[in-house]
Amino acid sequence: MARQFSGKRPKDLRNTLRVFLSYLGRHKFLLILVSVLAAVSALANLLGTYMIKPIVNQITAEDGLSGLISGVVIAAVIYGIGAFSSLGYTQIMVRAAQKILLDIRHDLFSHSQSLPLSFFDKQLKGNLMSLFTNDVDTISEALNDSLAMLIQSTVQLFGTIALLFILNWQLSILVIVGYGAMFLYIRFSTKKSKIYFNSQQAVLGELDGYIEEMTSGQKVVKAFNRERENLRGFSRLNERLREAGTNAQGYAATMVPAIVSISYINYAVIAVLGGMMVIAGQSDIGSLASYLVFVRQSAMPINQFTQKGNFLLASLAGAERIFKILKEPSEVDDGKVERIEIRLNKNKETRKTAETIAAAEKTTTLKTAEKTAAAEIAKTTENTAPSEKVGAYAWRYANEDKSVPLRGEVKFEGVSFGYENDRDILKNISLTAKPGQKIAFVGSTGAGKTTIINLLSRFYDVTEGVITFDGIDIRDIRKKDLRRSMSVVLQDTHLFTGTVADNILFGKPEASNEEVKRAAETANADSFISRLPKGYNTLITGDGENLSQGQRQLLAIARAAVADPSILILDEATSSVDTRTEALIEKGMDRLMKGRTVFIIAHRLSTVRNADKIIVLEHGEIAESGNHEELLRERGIYYKLCSGLLELS
Repeated sequence: MARQFSGKRPKDLRNTLRVFLSYLGRHKFLLILVSVLAAVSALANLLGTYMIKPIVNQITAEDGLSGLISGVVIAAVIYGIGAFSSLGYTQIMVRAAQKILLDIRHDLFSHSQSLPLSFFDKQLKGNLMSLFTNDVDTISEALNDSLAMLIQSTVQLFGTIALLFILNWQLSILVIVGYGAMFLYIRFSTKKSKIYFNSQQAVLGELDGYIEEMTSGQKVVKAFNRERENLRGFSRLNERLREAGTNAQGYAATMVPAIVSISYINYAVIAVLGGMMVIAGQSDIGSLASYLVFVRQSAMPINQFTQKGNFLLASLAGAERIFKILKEPSEVDDGKVERIEIRLNKNKETRKTAETIAAAEKTTTLKTAEKTAAAEIAKTTENTAPSEKVGAYAWRYANEDKSVPLRGEVKFEGVSFGYENDRDILKNISLTAKPGQKIAFVGSTGAGKTTIINLLSRFYDVTEGVITFDGIDIRDIRKKDLRRSMSVVLQDTHLFTGTVADNILFGKPEASNEEVKRAAETANADSFISRLPKGYNTLITGDGENLSQGQRQLLAIARAAVADPSILILDEATSSVDTRTEALIEKGMDRLMKGRTVFIIAHRLSTVRNADKIIVLEHGEIAESGNHEELLRERGIYYKLCSGLLELS
């Protein structure tokens, strides 16, 4: 039996239907075949019922045996065709539906990957997941169960009416009156049930939210012995849902019995009047027998329309939510500057000396722009110690014979920004991070520390001012190349389902096993990974639930290390680990940060003492700037934080 109507309908039915039909149109051959077979199945049922007339009339005829046999054979053939057609369209519809769902899911996920971070910041994760689960599942059920059935019911409804008038037009007037009564009741019941269904959905949302909140907060619930109070709160919402559900389902549940009852009354009246017409010689008994079966079946297509049609509308409401996401504008990227790798020799050695680069300049494999960048890199590497990292990347302007070495210099010049138009989070921020410097940001929650990182990564674009990377406005750099030059370690570490190695490789999919191990060693993660049951092949599930918080953070740092970034961003990277683990991380971070420009956001002041420059943010503005000793001498906000006179909140 089809689902009851949920009360949800698409707000813009015409546009939703247009987009939905465009997906159907991609597989129009299969759907045309489904439509033809569904129509054949319905026509076979109609013609089979009509064959009752000649079969019954042959029984009363004097030489009716041969005619009876031929009539039965013809009816059997008709019903056989209908059965095979029904089997055919159901199987084809399953394949067509899965192809359509494949397209919808692919487009939805593909488009969601192109959306800006600002979109996800405004969305609840549960709502997005509901698109891929509930809404897609509803469309799936509608395609598999409702679409072909509606085609069949349409043919059957109009075919039944036509044949009723052919068999006996006088009695058919009563059938039309019965149809009118059915449609009036359907309209009344739908209007009433929709009101109660809306109420049911509202209460259901409250109950779901309550369950999710209490389930996720079980530690707090048990710590404060709130089980009984929570159960009472749940019982109140559960009772409200029961009342709303009873009213909603009560009206919806009367629809089918009411239609059937009206059809039974119609059937009884027509049977009496039809019998009187046969006795009076105004009709033959075969026509009456066939006619009564049609009347008996007349309620079926209406019931199917009521259930399947409403369910199809509900699925279109789900489709509308999906199509709304598909209309969201993708992340804009107008950048024309790309990051290129200067390949200095065939062996791709990690240390590029000035002599190697000079030799590479003489080859014909490097473009002029690359040679220029290689020469500039050579100047900065003549006195580089073998243990230090030497960059071999450059910025190249698309369609121009111009490039700039990638050094890692970042400048904020008069930057202002607000997530909302009427409220700035950052106000006139100006600072310079020279290549290899460590810049730390401290300040209370909401001061704008993480916003600076969001702007540097171009998750958002500045409202005023400019941010430059090696003298290039970052809005001119292609986003994928800008972000490829950075690695971020967040406070909220997220690990993906897969092996330990897979999670490290997330930072650089093409990295070798040696690079993965080296990155883990840099992050001081190799020791604990080696002790895992399968080492680097140990499976991680549930966002790393089988690892400690410190181990998850070490893996996140290894993931950043394997990417070999020019800029490293640490956003509260050690705030969730103990002091022993923090010490391990700091040892690895010292190696990882060498030769890179580093931005550090931390609540623990111990993690910023060694920074080259500490920026104290207050209400979106730079309140103080300097190294640890300089800020202590100023005896300002930073001094008060270090001495405990102020606390970060």
